[in-house]
Amino acid sequence: MKELSEVLKDWEAVIGLEIHTELTTLETKMFCGCKLSHDDAPNTHVCPVCLGMPGALPVPNRRAIESIVKAGLATNCEIQKHSMFYRKHYFYPDMAKNFQTTQGPVAFCMHGRLDLEVSGRGAAERPECAFGENEAKSLASASANAVGLSRQMAEGLPEGVEVSAAALGGMGSYDTAGLAVPERRADGSYSVPIRILRIHMEEDAAKMVHVGGAEGRIGGAAESLVDYNRCGTPLIELVTEPDLRTPEEARLFMEKLRRIFLTIGISDCSMEKGSMRCDGNVSLRRREETGLGTKTELKNLNSFKALHDGLAYEICRQAEVLESGGTIYQETRHWEPSRKRTVVMRVKETADDYRLFPDPDLEPFDLSDGFIEHCRAELPELPDAKRDRIERAFGVKRPDAEQLAGDPVTAAFFEEAAAGLSGKAAQTVANLVVNELAAYLKASGVALGESGIAPAQVASLAKLLASDAISSNQAHEVFEAMAASGDDPEKIVDERGMRQVSDAGALQPIVDEVLAACADQAQQYRDGNQKVIGFLVGQCMKASRGKGNPKLFNELLRSSLS
Repeated sequence: MKELSEVLKDWEAVIGLEIHTELTTLETKMFCGCKLSHDDAPNTHVCPVCLGMPGALPVPNRRAIESIVKAGLATNCEIQKHSMFYRKHYFYPDMAKNFQTTQGPVAFCMHGRLDLEVSGRGAAERPECAFGENEAKSLASASANAVGLSRQMAEGLPEGVEVSAAALGGMGSYDTAGLAVPERRADGSYSVPIRILRIHMEEDAAKMVHVGGAEGRIGGAAESLVDYNRCGTPLIELVTEPDLRTPEEARLFMEKLRRIFLTIGISDCSMEKGSMRCDGNVSLRRREETGLGTKTELKNLNSFKALHDGLAYEICRQAEVLESGGTIYQETRHWEPSRKRTVVMRVKETADDYRLFPDPDLEPFDLSDGFIEHCRAELPELPDAKRDRIERAFGVKRPDAEQLAGDPVTAAFFEEAAAGLSGKAAQTVANLVVNELAAYLKASGVALGESGIAPAQVASLAKLLASDAISSNQAHEVFEAMAASGDDPEKIVDERGMRQVSDAGALQPIVDEVLAACADQAQQYRDGNQKVIGFLVGQCMKASRGKGNPKLFNELLRSSLS
């Protein structure tokens, strides 16, 4: 099988995602008063409604509706005032009533968009040929494409769907097939608009546990257990348009969506626990073609790595089948991470198989302008806006600002630690939070709020680093001691005698002594061997017993050797 980079030179992958997110911050289920349970004993939070008993009537959870409206507003969706729930029929033990209550053609949130920024190795995954002449023409006629797309969208919407002129007119650049076109920058990075078709509300199914089977699958299992605690959990599903072109873009999109949902506080978004899950739809077409190929759907993408690797494998598999003259069938496939392959689960169902019809037990929804504005007013500062503000106000590098802004607790911690700082000092705080603190929390397995580390301690350590009182290697030692003891970094540095000497007058004699003892290396430097300066700095640090400022030693050495 060919490597992904080789395949993408000849084939274009067309990828769309279906991202399911449980509203774990709510207290009760979607249509009943049962407690939302994640770790309690199985089948201890159930009732006639979530078990589908005859005559039991559902009652919608208002807080769940608020959450999905917030999700739509945060992803630039148009909120539909008029929508309703449907019954989606299927027969499987994870839904005792044999149908799932979900939304029909008109969801609460329709036609949104998130702009994706891709750089570094992620940008390299999209080959140069993907930014060819056809896409350049599309960029040149972006306005015309947007208008044409808007007209097609408006004409093809289900009856009753409302889309504003702003949403239709500001959707970005698209090719003649109506798919998103990236805008590449000189440094190789690019941005691309990823359209969101819909975000709809539904109830989650029960949790199935297959005992004795391979990788938890039903095939070969000795028995299957059902926990109905999860049944009826409020769940939102976001469906993208097929605007993604590489596995890395898919991963970045899901990461960005996770940051948004964490920020607005609707879910813990734990992929490990299953509260955020993703299915990927992928097809291939030859480059320069505008038609779409037959897609397959991938299940069991329960981590960002699984999402990337599963899509990458499926792209390569489809290319191998097509190049050998075979046929791609519309089917659902299961990703097996241990074997790094996808296998067939079932032939893909069609909408007719589900026998969808309006739920007679639930009235249609009519959301008022006041309700929507109430949800909008409760939205916090979103990650992109927070990233830009941190970058602008504190002078922090953009990648670090983006990482800080992705988690509300981490962002608040940073802003308290960096209060009143800017430039080098603020960037040093960011470095400590993004690297030292994050590594410590991961290794210790505790949350930031439970770590006992205070913003003031990190600020104190950052000031020691920024003023060159200690080296970066020493900072790691000080951080470990600070986390263990709770002491202030200044106290730790002084008690251990770690404070660096940054007085040029005190360090110059050491430099002279080292140069006299290392005459051969000094001559090598004068002859053009710049790398030998590292050896000389090391000798100076050894002579000063680690207390000299290595940066100052470097400067003094270069000055003495010039």
